[in-house]
Amino acid sequence: MRRVLVLALLALALPMAAWADIILVNQNGSVAITDMAGTGGLGTIGATTINSRGSVLTQWAGIKAAAGHSLGSVSYSTGVLLSGSVRYGGTFSDTGSTFDVYGVGQWAKKWAGCPSCKNPITLFSGGFYNGPILWTLTSAPGAANLTYTLTGDLIGQYYNGRTVTGTTTQNLYSVAGQLNGGTGHIRMGGSTIIVPEPGTLGLLGTGLLGIAGMFRRKLIGS
Repeated sequence: MRRVLVLALLALALPMAAWADIILVNQNGSVAITDMAGTGGLGTIGATTINSRGSVLTQWAGIKAAAGHSLGSVSYSTGVLLSGSVRYGGTFSDTGSTFDVYGVGQWAKKWAGCPSCKNPITLFSGGFYNGPILWTLTSAPGAANLTYTLTGDLIGQYYNGRTVTGTTTQNLYSVAGQLNGGTGHIRMGGSTIIVPEPGTLGLLGTGLLGIAGMFRRKLIGS
């Protein structure tokens, strides 16, 4: 009975130990808030979307870009505005959304295990899912410089083709009425992608087989 319990506990530990978090950070860049003509920055439900431009990847899984440099780029877009407004906060649809991360340089080729691949290397390609994307006003509504967060769950393909999930929070701002013209800026975004670790999975699986074999030999010997 005790042996069975030990094996059961190891089996439970297997999936927990076989997953890890990839943390990435993106900075700078801008966003285009589309289909805002005549809305005064309020946005049109069913039509307005947010699209990022030129945000640089500054951190990926503990690898950090040197000052003034980048590891690659991050781009994303929402589905249409579902509720609320762009100016005061609301929700966007995840339908038709995108979220893509590209690495540039030798580090990206090494990470992907493809030294002959051409840059940029697609590290993650997917979009938002699992419900509306939250667009939240974090400054006073009448402030000259408005600040917002864009948050949601992610799903997509890791560089090796495996389907993975994650979350992101993007911090944005609009200066002195630029929002009325459909323009905003990316201050910083932080995302977490949960990926499997095949090495850990294989190691634990081999360990379980070895322990099972040991118990089997003892049972036969007794």
